[in-house]
Amino acid sequence: MLDPTVFEGVLVAGGEAQYGAEGGDHVDFRDGVFNGPVTAKGDHHHYYGARRARAAWPHQVGVIPPRAGCFQTRAEVVRLREALTGGRAAVLVGQNTVRGQVLAGMGGVGKTQLAADYARTAWLAGELDVLVWITASNATAAASVYAQAAVEILGADPADREAAARAFLAWLEPKANATPCRWLVVLDDVTDPADLNGLWPPAGPHGRTLVTTRRQDAALAGRLIKVGLFTEAESLAYLTAALGARNRHEPDEQLTALAQDLGHLPLALSQAAAYLIDAGISAAAYRGLLADRATLLADAAPEVLPDGQTQTAAAAWSLSVDRADALRPAGLARPMLQLAAFLSPNGIPETVLTSAPALAHLTGHRTEDGSQATPQHMSRPEEQDRTPTSVTANEAVGALRALDRLSLIDHTPANSHQAIRVHQLIQRSVRDTLTPDQYDQLARTTADALLAAWPAIERDTELAQALRANATTLTRTAEDALYQPDAHRVLYVAGRSLGEAGQVTTAKAHFHRLTETTGHHLGPDHPATLTARHDLARWRGETGDAAGAAAACEELLADLVRLQGEDHPHTLNTRSNLAHWRGEAGEAAGAAEAFEQLLADQLRVKGEDHPDTLATRINLAHWRGNAGDAAGAAAAFEEMLADLVRLQGEDHPATLTTRNNLAYWRGMAGDAAGAAAAFEQLLADRVRVLGEDHPDTLGTCYNLAYSRGKAGDAAGAAAALADLLPHAVRVLGEDHRNIRVIRHSLAYWRGKAGKTPLA
Repeated sequence: MLDPTVFEGVLVAGGEAQYGAEGGDHVDFRDGVFNGPVTAKGDHHHYYGARRARAAWPHQVGVIPPRAGCFQTRAEVVRLREALTGGRAAVLVGQNTVRGQVLAGMGGVGKTQLAADYARTAWLAGELDVLVWITASNATAAASVYAQAAVEILGADPADREAAARAFLAWLEPKANATPCRWLVVLDDVTDPADLNGLWPPAGPHGRTLVTTRRQDAALAGRLIKVGLFTEAESLAYLTAALGARNRHEPDEQLTALAQDLGHLPLALSQAAAYLIDAGISAAAYRGLLADRATLLADAAPEVLPDGQTQTAAAAWSLSVDRADALRPAGLARPMLQLAAFLSPNGIPETVLTSAPALAHLTGHRTEDGSQATPQHMSRPEEQDRTPTSVTANEAVGALRALDRLSLIDHTPANSHQAIRVHQLIQRSVRDTLTPDQYDQLARTTADALLAAWPAIERDTELAQALRANATTLTRTAEDALYQPDAHRVLYVAGRSLGEAGQVTTAKAHFHRLTETTGHHLGPDHPATLTARHDLARWRGETGDAAGAAAACEELLADLVRLQGEDHPHTLNTRSNLAHWRGEAGEAAGAAEAFEQLLADQLRVKGEDHPDTLATRINLAHWRGNAGDAAGAAAAFEEMLADLVRLQGEDHPATLTTRNNLAYWRGMAGDAAGAAAAFEQLLADRVRVLGEDHPDTLGTCYNLAYSRGKAGDAAGAAAALADLLPHAVRVLGEDHRNIRVIRHSLAYWRGKAGKTPLA
């Protein structure tokens, strides 16, 4: 991202530009710092001391960086040449108007190499009379090279560098009746646009300005070209060429996988290729090195950096983090990036990073004066007594914007579910700076933030999917920390979210692994392990293995009675699940008998109004109906509905489920029309409360269609099921068992309506 006045990219010169106010703004060198704008007034210049010989055109000032080995000709090369051809619209930078183009991108994407390729190509093609290359990390560096250009090209007095710099910028101004000069000024690696106020080259029909920077400030947005990562094909071509130049050959699939591990970042690819050559190891071995959390990125860099590089990618990003942390709101960019370092590089919902746990983390890592708190800083007595000001959600967003300006993240608020994207190697470099204790604490804080952003009812399926993706990344990145001192609840919420979204097979696999991992970390008898076994049994049943689920519940029940006692809530809940899956496996009468026994114990232990007691009543009525007493089931559900509305409200999930069951058993008792009317009313409420994509809403859609068919409207049932099928496939997936049920019913009602089942 770019600061308000930093250009990382190309600026195309064109139009008049005024630097300084009329009447005497000046360049002032004090203590090595350039202060004030350069004044260009009139067409005359003042030189002090003897004139020196002027260099003939064409003339180059400064050194173009050498071309990187195996340089890739990318789409940005063409875009850059098109952008620097002809006049362009003005871009406002600070107090100056500059005609030009901006190339911007994170450190390591190859901005300098693209600029060098453009400058070298234009120079060798004879398109330039004057080429000036400036490493413009600060105002002093830029002014110094301007002064040197004036000495060489204008014969200015080298003793007065201030006047020389001012003279050179004035000379670049287009002048009537003067011989046109085709010039190019490259300002490479601009750190802060504000540093160059008064030092931007003027616009003109024959001049071009090319700027590279990591900043993406609003002031630079005029002709912005973002330099991105290599494509997969470019990455493979680069690695193949770089290794082939040293007679090294690796399988394409390994090089493609290595490029993916490195996020297709050009700088990282070049340093990886050098490491493979220097160390004599394979791409597969290098990938193993990267996958090892004990290995720092710095350890995976070659001893001698290739292509004249002066720093590793991690070192370059560290400087950017320092700069972002100094931007307002000061001291928050670094701790914000630490949280993002544990989440999905492909998109983090903004609500996660502005949640209460995230704000608490930011507050704890910023002192009153805005500087970042460190362990040493916070150990001072005067700091321990100071209560930091709580960070607000707006300040948290400000920290994201600061990181975005330095191209450390991409922040796109309009895409709220994936508002923040971070390159995976930036994430790795940030995690590398943490001590083991900091690493584990940040992982659990990030898990807290995820959990805080997770809605109790997942109405928004895209948000739920994004949260699950972030939970997966967090688990992969810091799984051990999520079991200290106990298994974090986000592990369970993520798995249940999978199942409730219809991905029951994936949910089963999730809890199978969670059971093993929890047992390994905490022991087989730990409550967290028992909870994972409970969920595993549930999703095993939801995949269609009701008998297997019942067997798993029976084994779990024996352990719970042994460890927690017969009246413990977990024991009673497991008895409920065991009865349910026995019923699903075909033992309806046995299930009803088990629920009747359980109800007596629930009343004794928890009382008649406890939610678990009400749930047992619901299950007892359901299995009585399945055992053949449909009218009795309907009467029981009607009685329970009044209690649930009184105790839990009309929109509570248990209330909605009871309405569903009441309508179903009315239909089974012979009142198909009444069932259809009840399902129609329930559907409107479930859409309002749960959303259109919730599995329970889809179930109500199915029940409504089926009831209409039973009430005599076979064509209406077929039409409703035809509409439901693609919706259900999108939400649940083609292989979900309910999809097979919908397809079967659709064929049945098409046949009843006199239509060809496959029509």
